Amino acid sequence: MEKVTRKWWETSVIYQIYPRSFYDSNGDGIGDIQGIIQKLDYLEKLGIDAVWLSPVYKSPQDDNGYDISDYQDIDPIFGSLQDMEELIRKAKEKNIRIIMDLVLNHTSDEHPWFIEARKSKDNPYHDYYVWRDGVEGEYPNELKSAFCGPAWEWVPECQQYYLHQFSVKQPDLNWENPKLRQEIYKMINWWMEKGVGGFRLDVIDLIGKEPDKMVMAEGKMLHPYLKEMSRATFQKGDLVTVGETWSATPERAMLYSNPDGSELSMVFQFEHMVLDQVPGKEKWDLRELPFVEFKEVFEKWQTELYNKGWNSLFLNNHDLPRAVSRFGDDGKYRVESAKMLATCLHGMQGTPYIYQGEELGMTNVQFDIQEYRDIELLNVYKERIEQGYPEEEVMRSIYVKGRDNARTPMQWSEEPNAGFTKGTPWIRCNPNYTMINAEEALIDQDSVFYYYQKLIRLRKTEPILTDGRFRLLLREDPSIFAYTRETEKEELLVLCNFNGQEVSYELPDIWKDQEVLISNYAQEGSFGTLRPYEAKMIIIRKGE
Repeated sequence: MEKVTRKWWETSVIYQIYPRSFYDSNGDGIGDIQGIIQKLDYLEKLGIDAVWLSPVYKSPQDDNGYDISDYQDIDPIFGSLQDMEELIRKAKEKNIRIIMDLVLNHTSDEHPWFIEARKSKDNPYHDYYVWRDGVEGEYPNELKSAFCGPAWEWVPECQQYYLHQFSVKQPDLNWENPKLRQEIYKMINWWMEKGVGGFRLDVIDLIGKEPDKMVMAEGKMLHPYLKEMSRATFQKGDLVTVGETWSATPERAMLYSNPDGSELSMVFQFEHMVLDQVPGKEKWDLRELPFVEFKEVFEKWQTELYNKGWNSLFLNNHDLPRAVSRFGDDGKYRVESAKMLATCLHGMQGTPYIYQGEELGMTNVQFDIQEYRDIELLNVYKERIEQGYPEEEVMRSIYVKGRDNARTPMQWSEEPNAGFTKGTPWIRCNPNYTMINAEEALIDQDSVFYYYQKLIRLRKTEPILTDGRFRLLLREDPSIFAYTRETEKEELLVLCNFNGQEVSYELPDIWKDQEVLISNYAQEGSFGTLRPYEAKMIIIRKGE
C-alpha cells in the first residue's frame, strides 16, 4: 500500500481559546491577546499544533464578539492589530498556527455597512443585508431567531424588515449580492497575508439561506458559494478551514470536506452533541444520554467519511458544557473520566480539538442567575419562567447545558481569581480553581494535562491514529465504548468504560498481553474487566 501524503492538519491537534476567559495581561478582568502571548510556552508544552481563537475583531460585544463591526481591526478589549500580528509571529516561532474565527453569516448592526444600509432603500450598502417589505407589526413570515423571538426587525427609515437569525444586533448578510461576496474575499485574503493558519467559519451552513421558503440551513446556493470563496481565498494558501454546520449529515460533510479541497478541510457536526436532549425539543429539554446511539453516531461518521472526507473530533467548545461534567464524572472520578473521554476521542480518525481547560479536567458551574453573562442563557431563563416552568427545572437545564459553563476563566493557579486576572473577572471563576488549575497539573506527573500531552505525542508517532479504518465493537454494551483502528501493518484497540462501576467484557484473547500505548490507570488491570472510567489503547504490530 502506498504511503498517503497527509496534509499538516490531518496529523495535528488544535486548541481552542476563548480569549476573554483565557488570560488577562492588563488587569481589566478580560482576557486579551497579550495574555495569550504570555501563555504560548504552556501551549507549546502541551504539544498542540494550532490555536483557534474565538473572535477578537472589533465588536460591541452583544454576543461576545460574534457580532463584528470591523473585520479588519481588533477590539480594544483584546488589544490592537499590532498585538495580533505579534501573536501570529510568536506562535509561528513555536510552530503553532493561529486560526481565526470568521463570522460571515451576519455582522453587527454597528458595522459601517449596516449603518449605511439602514439609511434608505437606495443606499449602495442596502443590498448587503436581507430585507423584506412589510407593514410594521406584521412580520414577513414566521421565522424565529435562535436567541428567542421573531427573526425580523422593523426599520422605519426603509419601511422594511431586516433578517437576524441571532440577536437583533446581528443582521444577516445577503450572500446573493456578488459585491458583498467580493468584499468578504478581499478581507479573508488580507488576513491570509498576515500569516494566519486558517479559519473556523461560524454557522457557515446558513449563508445560502432562502428566507421566503423558510430555508435557513443548506440552501441551494450554499455549496456554490463555498466553492467560489475557496477558489478566491483558501486555495491560495496552505490553510485549515473548519465550518460550523449544525445541519450536516455525512453525505453533506463529504461535499464540505471533499479531499479535492474545493470547499473546506472539515466541518464541526453536532449529531453526537444533541443526543441528551428530548428529540424535536430544545437543548434545555434534557434526557439521559442514549449511550448505544452515542456510539453509533461516532461509528457512522468514522466509517462514512473514511477516505471521502475528514472528521473534526470534539466533545466541548465555547458553546457547549464541559465534557467531564456532561459525559464523565466531575466528582470522585473526575481525573479518570477526563482521561477516558480524551482517550475515546483521540483514538478516532480526524483532527482533535481541545477546548481551553479541557486538558485540566475543568468542570461545569452552578451560579445564581444574576452571575451568568450569556445572552442565550438569560433569554431562555426569562422566557421559560414567563411560560410557567418551575424555576428549579429551568436552573437545572442551565446548570447542565448553559454556555457559560465553558466560559468561566481559565484556571491557572490557586491565586485569587484562579490567577486569571489581577482585577475583577468579567464572569465569576469556578470556585474549584484552588484544586483544579494548571500550576497544580504541571507539578503532578499523573495529571490530566500530561495525559493529553501523551495523546498528542501518540498522534505524531503512530500513523494508525491518522490512517486506520474504524470498527465498532461491543455495540450493545451499555457501559463500554470499544473500537479498533486497522491498517495493513497494525491494529489498535481502544477500550473505554463510561461507567463509575467495574464492568466486564469479552474480546478475543489475541488482545491479551499486547503492548499498551496509553492507559489512565497506573497499575495494569486484568484483561476482561475495566475499572470505573478506565480507558486504554492496545496495539498489535503485525510486522512488515
